[in-house]
Amino acid sequence: MSLHVVVLMGGWSSEREVSLLSGNGVADALEARGYRVTRIDMDRQVALRLAEARPDIVFNALHGAPGEDGTVQGMMDLMGLAYTHSGLTTSVIAIDKELTKQALIPHGVPMPGGRIVASEEVHERDPLPRPYVLKPINEGSSVGVAIVTAESNFGNPIARDAAGPWQEFERLLAEPYIRGRELTAAVIGSGENARALMVTELKPKSGFYDFAAKYTDGMTEHVCPAELPDVITEACKELALRAHRLLGCGGCSRSDFRWDDEQGLDGLFLLEVNTQPGMTPLSLVPEQARHMGMDYGDLVEAIIADALVERREPVA
Repeated sequence: MSLHVVVLMGGWSSEREVSLLSGNGVADALEARGYRVTRIDMDRQVALRLAEARPDIVFNALHGAPGEDGTVQGMMDLMGLAYTHSGLTTSVIAIDKELTKQALIPHGVPMPGGRIVASEEVHERDPLPRPYVLKPINEGSSVGVAIVTAESNFGNPIARDAAGPWQEFERLLAEPYIRGRELTAAVIGSGENARALMVTELKPKSGFYDFAAKYTDGMTEHVCPAELPDVITEACKELALRAHRLLGCGGCSRSDFRWDDEQGLDGLFLLEVNTQPGMTPLSLVPEQARHMGMDYGDLVEAIIADALVERREPVA
């Protein structure tokens, strides 16, 4: 009898459409391999619908809250359901950029400095010397990220009517802007069985690697594998793997980096760890897996197989 997999997707976060693309891609791949698949577009009755479906395992294809922040994970834990990717504690920490720093920096993972600021404060004074970055504390996919430059692109101080994350979020993370190159490295598996895949360099055609650049075909060039000095490639993979293990990630994760190529190793910083990376046609984890000889269906099956072993919690 084939495994019954519920693919949980959609929801109501700002990343809903991306989640639907991911989820339907996963469901199509599983059906092609003979799995019994139930697709659930998450709504407020999700617990009832999961109980009625009675799956062997849930493939969590949600992006953003409440599917990536521990909320759905806690619900499924209470229901006794097996599910893919990271567990409750890991999800709570990794979605929060400040908590992630507190978990990783003491273990030698280089991350940008910065501080939490009230959005109201940025209209009175700059929280950091320009250029700097303002971003929501617990959003993914570069949602709501603003780069505040010395040229005062949002005004100086930032104008209240300037479009930016200060209009949507009460608190923001302010970080120094790191010039240079955008890199990302994927990890699959759990604990000692986890392994880093490779490093991709992202070259947006304009601006920076924001939400539109990530999910609009033709807006970003993916250089995979990245053309980097070996020492930088290996450092990215090692740091991504270390972060994955320290946070207790499962299934797969993707760590995003900025590298100031004028500073060598000292210019490499991990920005964030995404515990439920996209599985769309433009997504980076399937692309890296493909370059490693693992097709999309193989990757989906590997994530499911990982979820069927005992879940790890953060060790940090």
